[in-house]
Amino acid sequence: MGLDTTITSKISWRTTVQQGFRDALPLAIGIATYGIPYGVLATHSGFGLLSTLAMSFLVFSGSVQMVSVAMHTAGGGLVSILGTSILINLRNLLYGASLASGLAPAKKWRWLLAFGVSDEPFVLGSARFRACGPDPMYFAVVALTFYLTWILASFIGAIIGSHINTTGLGLELAFPMTFVAILMQILVDIQVISTAAAGAAIAIVIEAVSPGSPYVILIAGIISPLVGCYVRSRQKHVE
Repeated sequence: MGLDTTITSKISWRTTVQQGFRDALPLAIGIATYGIPYGVLATHSGFGLLSTLAMSFLVFSGSVQMVSVAMHTAGGGLVSILGTSILINLRNLLYGASLASGLAPAKKWRWLLAFGVSDEPFVLGSARFRACGPDPMYFAVVALTFYLTWILASFIGAIIGSHINTTGLGLELAFPMTFVAILMQILVDIQVISTAAAGAAIAIVIEAVSPGSPYVILIAGIISPLVGCYVRSRQKHVE
């Protein structure tokens, strides 16, 4: 009986690992498509190979890393870059709260799994937990797949970046355009539309008043969600 249980456990473990890798691989390929531009742009912004990779190892956030590189290139200061980075990643607090029950069985390892919380692992992890219940192993496999892919893509981009001229290639648009594609899929209700519209309007005004301002993302990121919250509250009041 004990042997049967052990065999079943091993099969279940292997199945989970295989399923996690299969689910993550298509998205991991997508991650690589803007991990490489990150490496290229970081190199051309004055980051060395070690700095470029260290950022991927320690930060592991495509949006933060791309924005940090862009702000560094534009002459943004350390305070504004850190402030913007924190603001961008505040969503991970909500992700973590939502994933907490699904990761609960891994009590001793939740602090490590928390490092893997980001957009794609959140989507796959949430779907898995709803379908199968808590499954920290699945989440770990998914997060690790994305993490290694991002580091490898950053490395390739950094190597390529030191050998090619990126002027005119438009690589700096890779990540923003990816987010625009994602954003278009969720523009379905008035509060989301109002938030996006407010952010766009604020960015346009600031750019017109102070071209190239490093604070545009920070200001738009703080104010536009408040507009969305206000619209939501008004909508509930009317209902």
